[in-house]
Amino acid sequence: MTESKGSITVGGKTVDLPIKKGAVGPDVIDIRSLYSSTGMFTYDPGFTSTASCESKITYIDGDAGILLYRGYPIQQIAEHGDFLETCYLLLYGELPTGNQKADFDYRITRHTMIHEQMARFFQAFRRDAHPMAVMVAAVGALSAFYHDSTNIADPTQRLVASTRMIAKIPTLAAMAYKYSIGQPFIYPKNDLDYTSNFLRMCFAVPCEDYKVNPVLSRALDRIFILHADHEQNASTSTVRLSGSSGANPFACIAAGIASLWGPAHGGANEAVLKMLEEIGTPERIPHFIARAKDKDDPFRLMGFGHRVYKNYDPRAKIMQMTTREVLNELGVKDRLLDVALELERIALHDEYFIEKKLYPNIDFYSGITLKAMNFPTTMFTVLFAVARTVGWIAQWKEMIEDPGSKIGRPRQLYTGEPQREYVPMSKRV
Repeated sequence: MTESKGSITVGGKTVDLPIKKGAVGPDVIDIRSLYSSTGMFTYDPGFTSTASCESKITYIDGDAGILLYRGYPIQQIAEHGDFLETCYLLLYGELPTGNQKADFDYRITRHTMIHEQMARFFQAFRRDAHPMAVMVAAVGALSAFYHDSTNIADPTQRLVASTRMIAKIPTLAAMAYKYSIGQPFIYPKNDLDYTSNFLRMCFAVPCEDYKVNPVLSRALDRIFILHADHEQNASTSTVRLSGSSGANPFACIAAGIASLWGPAHGGANEAVLKMLEEIGTPERIPHFIARAKDKDDPFRLMGFGHRVYKNYDPRAKIMQMTTREVLNELGVKDRLLDVALELERIALHDEYFIEKKLYPNIDFYSGITLKAMNFPTTMFTVLFAVARTVGWIAQWKEMIEDPGSKIGRPRQLYTGEPQREYVPMSKRV
């Protein structure tokens, strides 16, 4: 990373500031000396113009519709790789050799079981508890069961904690689902791949054999790849901020899950299904499109456009193909899926959507796909958390290993009352 100099003039005083250049993407102005030089902070609600860290993991060019994991285009990884290969890439920076991949798969597979006492932990929840509420608690509780891997200063313990979370969070997610529908937990099987194992834990029952559909397994694997990391989004930033205090890795990932739960973040694909339910039938779509175009109408079409991508979300193109494969395999006939496919067709040809670049995004297609695979909407964000765990861990690991990392401490623009004197109760009017 090279540096040059820039300057800013504030109140008649000129301050020189370093300009840092990354491998690709926008340069950044290093403003760390701004307050000491001018007595002022910058103001950037949502941090949309602020680089909060330096990272080598994921790169997004929203205008060009590009997403790279460690430099590799997401389209190539999703087409040729699998999820555990993607995990290795995000964690270690390079694609694994055959031996490295076999060793990594073996280590993950042999860590999928959880401490048996954790099964009793689930009984404390109400049967109708939201699976994401269960996940926040269960993942945070891992630190109570695996306290031999919470010393963040020990590289070996960091590795063990990373392996445990990638392996065990799908098991916890499946248990959260089974608990919500009143079925017994299904233990993992070491002879199945990562996503096949997860599907079996979710949908098998003890009274009959369960055969994993390879088309669905591959589709879910691809969904996991597409959601594995996405730069410094809200949940990833939450993980980094939590980790900057020295919190243990299980607590940091639990914090990321809590952030992901928000409807503006991980809950977007669930919101798509709710919108489709509101539309009801394909015949009603023109009415809702007209409402979406009306600036005075609060209705918004969910699953179109993206805060970062101002072009077609590269993940959505892959998900579109995956959705077709799943629907063709299952032969599903569903009113909401009919609405979704007609809405997609209209949006891709409507001048209003094209002009504003409101393309269907990954949440639009993933919601349709997961519904077709028989996952309830309450599990959508849980599946997102399973996939994003490796991204959170890679980002956390990168931050911990950065010698220049500091505890996060955003500043503020205070607009409250200035200093004033306390008034005794007897003198208050």
